[in-house]
Amino acid sequence: MNRRTFLKKGGLATTAFVGTFIGTGRSWAQAEGTPVPRLIETPPLAIAYEEHGDSAGFPIILLHGFPDDARAWDDVTPPLVQAGYRVLVPYLRGYGRTRFRDVAAPRMAEQAAIGQDLIDFADGLRITQFAVAGYDWGGRAACIAAALHPDRVRAAVLIGGYTIQNTIAPSAPADPETERALWYQWYFNTERGRAGLAANRRSICRLLWETWSPGWHFSDETFNRTAISFANPDFVDVVIHSYRHRHGNAPGEPRFLAVEQQLAQHPKIQVPSIVLYGANDGVALKPPDSAVDRALFTSLVAREVYPGAGHFLPREKPDVVSSAVLKLLENGR
Repeated sequence: MNRRTFLKKGGLATTAFVGTFIGTGRSWAQAEGTPVPRLIETPPLAIAYEEHGDSAGFPIILLHGFPDDARAWDDVTPPLVQAGYRVLVPYLRGYGRTRFRDVAAPRMAEQAAIGQDLIDFADGLRITQFAVAGYDWGGRAACIAAALHPDRVRAAVLIGGYTIQNTIAPSAPADPETERALWYQWYFNTERGRAGLAANRRSICRLLWETWSPGWHFSDETFNRTAISFANPDFVDVVIHSYRHRHGNAPGEPRFLAVEQQLAQHPKIQVPSIVLYGANDGVALKPPDSAVDRALFTSLVAREVYPGAGHFLPREKPDVVSSAVLKLLENGR
């Protein structure tokens, strides 16, 4: 077996296939046809995911953010499949058909939990090593996995850069423009915000799409295909906990306290990485200085800022994202 073949097959073992869902209509459509939605059980979750490409290919995991779902990667996936890779697209906790296994479990979503979900997902599928790309919540999960489990992550494309948070110490106020852009976080930290998200989840999420990527003119059909995932019964509780915990207004899971303390130190990411930014991101208003990225990513392969693009880079510039993933993996051969 030559090095090229080994790298494509080396991260894989037999898929632990726990169950399937029945998907209908275009909500599951991909360029290759309609994939069969699958389910894998991890200790806390039954994670819904989609799989594409060669089951013997080296695995690439694509992680969506808030408020989005697996459809974010529809146009990123085909070039990766054509290159011979196995592409896995899970739904994060609180989205789509992903469910908590214990009906009595509190619906928490601190950063350490989302990062552990990624490792648990790989473990459930018996994947020893993988490449990952993510943005927003998914980008944070990818950062955490790459920082804490570099033996598991061969390469990472991180849209939005380094997003690991310090949830231990109170954060200082930002400049007024940034504080205004984060209005939804302050809203979700009130009971009025919880009630508002429960009553208006689709309209709030659509407003965030419009303001976070002002140059992206998506159709009603595009939004509606993803908004199905916001009907998850855990969506509101998960979102509220995520935004309250990061600001010290909700307790985390005791099992993650040591991890959160470790993350508060902003551990460096040593795996080969590419960071991508949309210059017109309506929530992360300004990319950090390149020196900041170089300090946090010790194996930074590239750093790109794309004019005209906003927060939802996998949807707005899918070719950029797929090319970045392929560049990292091809360079590693």
